[in-house]
Formats: sequence, structure tokens, C-alpha cells
Amino acid sequence: MKYSILPVTPLMQNCSLIWCEETMKGAAVDPGGDVAAILERADEKGIELEKILVTHGHVDHAGGVAELAEARGLPIEGPHPDDSFWIDGMPQQAVMFGLPEARVFTPDRWLADGDTVSVGKISLRVLHCPGHTPGHVVFFEESSRLALVGDVLFKGSIGRTDFPRGDHATLINSIREKLWPLGNDVTFIPGHGPNSTFGEERKRNPFVAD
Repeated sequence: MKYSILPVTPLMQNCSLIWCEETMKGAAVDPGGDVAAILERADEKGIELEKILVTHGHVDHAGGVAELAEARGLPIEGPHPDDSFWIDGMPQQAVMFGLPEARVFTPDRWLADGDTVSVGKISLRVLHCPGHTPGHVVFFEESSRLALVGDVLFKGSIGRTDFPRGDHATLINSIREKLWPLGNDVTFIPGHGPNSTFGEERKRNPFVAD
């Protein structure tokens, strides 16, 4: 699986384009905004977008979902239904964070722990990792040892838990019980900032180091 990271909106959220090299079919993961730039990057890379994947319902991750889905006729998969209240409040979130107008959407497929999503001939495992939001999911691709973790984990930090229905203990448990077992060699793309590996965070991350 190949990927290209495009930070979008003033909050510099990592929208990831992922694709299958064999078929050049791909997905946009967390298109938070700047939809024209996302489409331009996909076209530059020769990616045929076939779906949108959403880790959670915060506006910086999902504010461009409705616009992108409409622009290319794409189905939306994710997040877990426990984040539906965040999606329903998308317009208010945009106002609160001073971002461009964001529209409510209804996923074509809500996701649950243990589900799989396909991109071309690639399959990604879905892990429900609540704590930052109650319906947050992570996408893991086994063969490339790559995880797209949204705002669960960052290089040197973890997701905020002071938003409605966030919970610090739940987040720590999600990281330790769902992410660490995937392996220290797994590289992860966080929602903001640079990539890291689970092994590196187990050594150096002050919030979740062993």
C-alpha cells in the first residue's frame, strides 16, 4: 500500500491518500477540508478514488467529507456510530473552530471493531479505539505494517480527552490494548504532525511509554 500525506485546513490535519499499486484505486482518509487540493493530489498521483474513510467525527478530520463525496460520487466508510453526534454537529464545529462551512453527512457504512475495509485489492483492519472520541476508529494494513491512527496517538503525545464524551483512561487503554499488540515495527500516520512507530512511542512517549 502506498500513501501520500496532505496537511489540510489551518489546523494542519493529515489527510492521507492511500492506494493499491496494482489497481491504482485509492481512498481519502480524513478529508478535513481543502477538497480541491486533495483532488489535485489524487489526480497528480494517478489515483482513482473509490471511497472516503473517516477515523472520527471532529471537523478538522471530517469537515470536507460531504463535499468530496459529492464531487466524485464516493461512498463514505466510518467512523463508529458512537461518533454520530459529532457528525450531526459538523456546522457548529466549523463555527467554533473558525473553519469554512462544513456539512453533515451520513456514512454509507458505519464501522465496528474487527471490520475490514477494502481499497483496490488491499484490505485494512478496523480497530475501535475510543477515548479521544467515543466512536474513533484506526485503520491497519498488515502487509505494509502501517496504521492510520487519527487523533489517538501522536509522536510524543496522545489525543485530547477534554471534548464531550472523551475519556483519558479509555484512550490509554485503547493505545495499550489495541495498538501495541500490532507490533513495535508498525509505522503510524497520526492526525497531526510527523509519523512514528509504536516501538518508538513505547520507549519515549511520556504518556504511554512502557
